[in-house]
Amino acid sequence: MKIALFPLGTVLFPGGPLPLRIFEPRYLDMISRCLKDDSPFGVLLIESGAETGVATTVKIGTLARIADWYQGSDGLLGIMAIGEQRFRLLNSTTQADGLNVGEVEILEPEELCPLPDDFKPLAKILAGVLDDLGKLYDVLDKNYDDAGWVAYRYAEILPITVAEKQRCLETSDPVQRLRDMREFIKSVRGAEVAR
Repeated sequence: MKIALFPLGTVLFPGGPLPLRIFEPRYLDMISRCLKDDSPFGVLLIESGAETGVATTVKIGTLARIADWYQGSDGLLGIMAIGEQRFRLLNSTTQADGLNVGEVEILEPEELCPLPDDFKPLAKILAGVLDDLGKLYDVLDKNYDDAGWVAYRYAEILPITVAEKQRCLETSDPVQRLRDMREFIKSVRGAEVAR
C-alpha cells in the first residue's frame, strides 16, 4: 500500500485524536487529496530533522483519517484526524513538491482484549480525565472495557517522552502497555509524595 507520509514530533495511536494546523503547500495538497479520495495518510515520529524540513522517521506509525476540517481565524487550515491501524514503513521517496510517500505494510489490528479487573480503577480515572479534556476527546468512540484502548489513551495523555510513547505504539501486548502506564503513574505519585 502506498500512502502520503506526515512526519511529526508526536506519536499518533490507533483510536486517538490528532489536531493539526496545516500551512505548508505539500501538506495542503496532501490533505486536499485525502479529503477528495477519503484516504488516510501516515503519521510517523521524527527521529531527526524537523516537521517543516527534511526528517528521518521511525518505521512504525499509524494511519490517520481526517474526521473534520475548518478554516482558522488566522487563515490556516485546521484538521482533526483520528488514528486507525498501525503500519510498518517499508521504503519511502520524496516527491518533487517535498511530500514523502511511502510503501507500507499494515500491521494486524489488535483483537479486543477485555480489561483485566486489576486495571478497572485506571479505566474509571481515565473516563473522568477524558471528560475534563472535553472537545478533543468528544469525537472519539470510547471503549473503557478494552485494555488496548485504555492503554493507548494513557500513553497519549501522560507526560512521558515521545520515545516512551513510540515504545507503547510498538508494543503488541495491550496488557503490557497497561502495566507500563501503571508503573509510570506510580513513579510520578512516588515522586510527588517524596517532595
